Amino acid sequence: DLRPAAIIRDLDLLRPIYAQTAAYGHFGRELEDFTWERTDRAEQLAKLANG
Repeated sequence: DLRPAAIIRDLDLLRPIYAQTAAYGHFGRELEDFTWERTDRAEQLAKLANG
């Protein structure tokens, strides 16, 4: 489900965690709070994309 509301829900983006990215960004940092960096659904998405 790629609707904006579903993305916000699935990645839990309404939490106030963005101050952690204000300095030095998020690249190269593996914090659990950065839900958009998770790859746990990559295999499932690849299967769906390839049919």
